[in-house]
Amino acid sequence: MRPEIEHDESVPHTHPEPGVDPHAPLPAAARALRVGIGGPVGSGKTALVAALCRSFADELRLGVVTNDIYTTEDADFLKRAGVLDPARIRAVETGCCPHTAIRDDIGANLDAVDELAEALGPLDLVLVESGGDNLTATFSRGLVDRQIFVVDVAGGDKVPRKGGPGVTAADLLVINKTDLAPLVGADLAVMDRDARARRGTLPTIFQSITEDPRASRVADWIRHELAHHRVASPVPVPAGQP
Repeated sequence: MRPEIEHDESVPHTHPEPGVDPHAPLPAAARALRVGIGGPVGSGKTALVAALCRSFADELRLGVVTNDIYTTEDADFLKRAGVLDPARIRAVETGCCPHTAIRDDIGANLDAVDELAEALGPLDLVLVESGGDNLTATFSRGLVDRQIFVVDVAGGDKVPRKGGPGVTAADLLVINKTDLAPLVGADLAVMDRDARARRGTLPTIFQSITEDPRASRVADWIRHELAHHRVASPVPVPAGQP
């Protein structure tokens, strides 16, 4: 049984039309929802992707694209972890600054997404993980439909206050590794206050994958976004047909 999707009425969103099942698989001609996951080195992006694979592997037609500068380390980690069929994982070696491959020259990532669809058939969801970058990292909207930005408490409770496009503009901010807060002297209340001040009504989720290996709240947020993407993704009508 699919989990119920929780609607946060404080976040602007649309509702499915009457009679439309937002949980139904996407039609073959419709495009998968593409979700970018970015953030600084060591913030827990790959661990979050692994957790989401645990949540979605048996629920959705899922694909994953990882980015590293010179290696396939993150893709190899996911394959070793056994969280998803290795055929559903593609690795991009950017050879350049991570933000270039997700924002400025997205061709390699688009090719990897297309290769997944060609090899596997229709997909519901593609997760695109950026290489580790700084607070200015954002994804091109030509590559992804939604952006998640991940920071962690080990960087200090000042991180949300520093702002930057990743913190202020991502569709979802994830403050990760909350279990470490007492060990590093990070005040989660301060991080919450500053995130709200920087982000307005955009949502923020605090999580510990150590305590929740399926990243349940992030997975629920993606389910919510996927439901609306399905409604907003009509099947193209072939040329010459009414």
